[in-house]
Amino acid sequence: MDASDAHESALSAKKSGKTSLLDSGEDFEVLDEEDIDDDLPPLEDAGGGDRNVADNTENKNAEEESEASAQMDEWLDVLGNDQLKKKVLEPGKGRASRPQKGQDVEINLRTHLMDGTLVEEQNNLSFTLGDGDVIQALDLTVQLMEMGEKALIHTDAKYAYGVRGSLEPDIPPNAQLSLEVELVGATDAPDVELMPPSDRIALAIRKRERGNVHYQCADYAFAVNSYSIALQITESNSKVDISPEEEEELLDVKVKCLNNMAASQLKLDHYDAALKSCVSALAHQPDNIKALFRMGKVLALQGEYTEAIQTLRRALKLEPSNKTIHAELSKLVKKHSEQRGAEQAMYKKMLGNPSKSGTTKSRAKSSWGLSWKWLFGATAVAIGGVALSVVIAARN
Repeated sequence: MDASDAHESALSAKKSGKTSLLDSGEDFEVLDEEDIDDDLPPLEDAGGGDRNVADNTENKNAEEESEASAQMDEWLDVLGNDQLKKKVLEPGKGRASRPQKGQDVEINLRTHLMDGTLVEEQNNLSFTLGDGDVIQALDLTVQLMEMGEKALIHTDAKYAYGVRGSLEPDIPPNAQLSLEVELVGATDAPDVELMPPSDRIALAIRKRERGNVHYQCADYAFAVNSYSIALQITESNSKVDISPEEEEELLDVKVKCLNNMAASQLKLDHYDAALKSCVSALAHQPDNIKALFRMGKVLALQGEYTEAIQTLRRALKLEPSNKTIHAELSKLVKKHSEQRGAEQAMYKKMLGNPSKSGTTKSRAKSSWGLSWKWLFGATAVAIGGVALSVVIAARN
């Protein structure tokens, strides 16, 4: 909308007796230029200022109460698919108080099945918003809550515990849930580089364990995300003193994350990424059996059978009793042998039958050799006969 359109819209609103906040941008009536008096009244004569401020404040409060009342009466379809809905039970402190991604939030949570059965109650539950530390229903809806707000959330199993359900809390498979959530607080996440090493290690472990939960639920993309966050924590520079033992512990967590990430990437068929994760893990721990095993599987899936067999044999040498590696190696050797047999058959078909051709050449060569021997013998006999005749004639 250009300036002329805005002016016409304002005039039309004025004529109809209605003033749009969107048109004017302020909570007062738009006036024509000829209606504006350039001579302002003396300050002491400009009465009613306090009353006008009070009226504006009351109007603003009334609007906020009306908006809050409307929110409490309506369900918000968060994703537009009717599978994740939010309803305000008690309004909070306004939109400006909403938490941001990356902040650590604290909530009070009551989890019910849709029949009303209470399955879990947690007070002061803390997690990093947007990191996938909790079920998606909470991660997505808490971002839309105001500080102090209480809300009711209805979620499909897809955004909760999925087709497998959960043992802790006790959630059956494919269960829809009703969540009562109160947003208690939100603070900026601590600077990882300034964290004490023990806290940093614990945080990385929590993120990795959350990735394991996603992996078990077959949410492999979310698992990769959690492992990536854990890796960033382990790889961050430390601005505080850290002991060699703590560095070794961080390295161990890092290698575990890389191994688990490779497993998730394999499930997603991201072979190049999985191979890169294995290579990184082996760069820190060359004899890591899990990294070698997964690297062998990736190479096999990429058709690099020779390298895959060598990698698996290396892993088996480190752990000869590992039945999983035995089975994978046997299967791979058999497959590689079958492939080589098929390739040889294809080459024979393309080039003809080299063995038959070789036999024919051998026979031709041998018959040619016999012909030369027979000719040489016949010549010798002929020469001998002539010599004998000459000797007899000389004697006579």
